[in-house]
Amino acid sequence: MKTIRFPDGTTVPALGQGTWMMAEDDGRRSQEIASLREGLSLGLTLIDTAEMYADGESERLVGEAIAGARDDVFLVSKAYPQNASRDRLPRACEASLERLGTDRLDLYLLHWRGNVPLTETVEAMERLVAAGKILRWGVSNLDIADMEELIASGGDSCQTDQILYNLTRRGPEYDLIPWLARRRMPIMAYSPVEQGRLVSHPGLAELAAKRNATPAQLALAWLLSREGVIPIPKAGSVDHVRENRAALDVDLSDADLKQLDSLFAPPRTSEPLAML
Repeated sequence: MKTIRFPDGTTVPALGQGTWMMAEDDGRRSQEIASLREGLSLGLTLIDTAEMYADGESERLVGEAIAGARDDVFLVSKAYPQNASRDRLPRACEASLERLGTDRLDLYLLHWRGNVPLTETVEAMERLVAAGKILRWGVSNLDIADMEELIASGGDSCQTDQILYNLTRRGPEYDLIPWLARRRMPIMAYSPVEQGRLVSHPGLAELAAKRNATPAQLALAWLLSREGVIPIPKAGSVDHVRENRAALDVDLSDADLKQLDSLFAPPRTSEPLAML
């Protein structure tokens, strides 16, 4: 299993499990829990969730899925920007811990930037680390100017920036990803298959067929071939998570990578960070 190292030296599997849009349909709950558990058995032990997802129900689903296996999981959750203040972040974190059925988070992220000053958020995050409620913290959806401000605000302990990044969303390659790489800060790539839309791309499907892979596997393999990238695809079924795991076994050649560059051109200028 390929691993990725955070700035504090912690290593995690390069392929994780996302949960955005899970727990929104009670009829799929048992299937989604089975999917997460299958992912754990396959070594995909990083699970990402957020207090926003299904109004906290996604965290409850994750808590049920990892019951009895908490110590084997690298657990990530995210706080609303309005909860990122000195007073509200401890309460938001405690609520997430309760829903997840755990006493700590391995990684806690600011979901996106709001009106709370970054200096205050950094202070609140560090207090949670000191209290043992979280082991480390990071951010999500912050562009390069925000990241520079974060570091200037005392945020040297930030471990990651979770961003929208996939074959059709390559803008961060121009400046944000190199900026993060210089600080040995990996990215977590959400929506790595563009919420499923990439699987219907004709050129990607053609190349995938030549490689005896699915388009989704090829899209994930491309991300996995890049330094410091942790894709976190969602899988709503056992078969789907097995398909995702098999992407780790797809070894892209230089010719494959060149073909993908021709299908999905890298950026030539700086672009604002996209969000979903």
